[in-house]
Amino acid sequence: MTTRTTTQPGAYMPLINITRVLVMLGAGMILFVLIASAFAIGYGIKYSGRVFPGVTMAGIDFSGMTPEEAARTLSEEIRYPQHGVVGFQDRDKIWAATPAELGLQLDAETSAWAAYSVGRQGNPLARLVNQYRAWQNGVILSPLLLFDERTAYAYLEQVAEQVYLPAYDAALQIEGTQVISQPGQIGRSLDIPATLEPLESQLQDMIDGLLPLQTVSHEPAILDASEQAETARGVLAEPLVLNVPDAGEGDPGPLTIQPEQLAGMLVIQQTNEDPDDIRYTVALDAGSLRPMLEELAPRLARYPQNARFIFNDDTRQLDLIRNAVIGRQLDIKATIADINSRLVAGEHDIPLKIVYTQPAVGDEATGEQLGIRELVSSHTSFFRGSSASRIHNIQTAASRFHGVLVPPGATFSMAEVMGDVSLDTGYAEALIIFGGRTIEGVGGGVCQVSTTLFRTVFLGGFPIVERHPHAYRVGYYEQTANGRDNNLAGLDATVFVPMVDFKFINDTPNWLLMETYVNPNNQKLTWKFYSTSLGRSVEWNTTGTKNVVDPPKPRYEENPELAKGEIKQVDWAAEGADVTVTRIVYQDGGVLFEDAFHTHYEPWQAVYQYGPGTKIPKDKKN
Repeated sequence: MTTRTTTQPGAYMPLINITRVLVMLGAGMILFVLIASAFAIGYGIKYSGRVFPGVTMAGIDFSGMTPEEAARTLSEEIRYPQHGVVGFQDRDKIWAATPAELGLQLDAETSAWAAYSVGRQGNPLARLVNQYRAWQNGVILSPLLLFDERTAYAYLEQVAEQVYLPAYDAALQIEGTQVISQPGQIGRSLDIPATLEPLESQLQDMIDGLLPLQTVSHEPAILDASEQAETARGVLAEPLVLNVPDAGEGDPGPLTIQPEQLAGMLVIQQTNEDPDDIRYTVALDAGSLRPMLEELAPRLARYPQNARFIFNDDTRQLDLIRNAVIGRQLDIKATIADINSRLVAGEHDIPLKIVYTQPAVGDEATGEQLGIRELVSSHTSFFRGSSASRIHNIQTAASRFHGVLVPPGATFSMAEVMGDVSLDTGYAEALIIFGGRTIEGVGGGVCQVSTTLFRTVFLGGFPIVERHPHAYRVGYYEQTANGRDNNLAGLDATVFVPMVDFKFINDTPNWLLMETYVNPNNQKLTWKFYSTSLGRSVEWNTTGTKNVVDPPKPRYEENPELAKGEIKQVDWAAEGADVTVTRIVYQDGGVLFEDAFHTHYEPWQAVYQYGPGTKIPKDKKN
């Protein structure tokens, strides 16, 4: 079998020529590599231990230099760290320093090794390429500069001490009556981190220059106190006068405080109410003002008092006998605040702050309004044999209750209405029971009034809260119009202000009006209650005197103030006894309440006093 190959026109390939070309190319490349390698080896040998050509740093050509020569040359040529100048400016003041003083150093050895390493790193081909590029185009390197920020920071800390200005507040002080004012100061300090920010870049570029110091301002809390200084000067310009508004007779006159005294009371303080508006306040010290006002307050105090009336039995209306009194009280806290408010505004004549209290019953009140329409209880006691001073005290005490009104539901205190019993309040000295003796004392006879009130309350059917009997039987309280009634024993009441009181309750829905009448000629005291009758009636009984005990024998005492032969009785004998009085109060056809009053009277010894040298019979001696 015969095989024949047919080739189309144009498809013929000369295979023998291609092979020849490939062989020739391979041989050429091998030759090139051998030549290049020989060149590289020779180039490397030539620059062994030296910087390849074309490597520069900071304008210095290191070609052919050893690393040591390159480092030495770099150190000689680059003098910026030692001879450069960096200035810091604050206003018109400049601080100059070399870069070295700010912590900049040239690392010549490391920089030289960086130049020497060009063309000596990577694989052989990379090294060859880098060597060629350095030779052909050159390689520019930057020197290695080391910056120690701590050194720059320390340098700026010294500058900061010179830049620093402390912030302080404006000052105000009082010297005598003069006000001394000093303005405050805005502080400033160096912001070291902010100042350092542009420094490092400038040092790395090895550029001389002037950098502004970055500072921080510190505002004081109070920069200016001139306004408060003028206020303080105004306060001390003239006396402060405190006056009573609508002053009447007996009111204290104006209280005047001179500038010298005001200066000692003036207080200048910071106010922190608004953190964004801290300022000084000028005021008088409350601790200095308060004692003055507290001393004044009792002289201004006036308790509200109801109007006083008597019931006109003919017209059956109320007749005014004493005007109502509006109560008032000094408001010390409000006065201090008002003084300081007005004083800093320039006022020096300032009224005191008074709180007024209206009484419950004014002058225009009527019996219809108060429920006072008729007599609801009355009692008369007798005091025959009383001394002039005792009668005087009965009149004085009784007058305290004439026209007094007792509110519905109120507990009435006799001691509270009567007040202080003393010579200053119009009482005289008369016999009183004190310390187990009958002695001369202020207010003797007041118990005639308390006993009469007790009986008026008792017979009127009002609840009694507090009642105290006498220590022994007193003859005055058992007198009647025609003589003496032993059944009145146990119906007495004593009052010794402020420890011993008599109290009762007006348990009705109406006001109660008291009237007291003293008849010195007939030596009797009548107490009347006016209100609206609720139809009450009272039934009472007494046990009479029980467990009667004879008085002790009289006692005789020497009194050097008596004359020889003079004998004076100073206490009187009385039998001891027990008495119980019971009461039943009726209303609306039934028993409203019952109560009982137990009295224990001590046996009382008569006492006589005699002058020195007086002969006392043996049977009368102690």
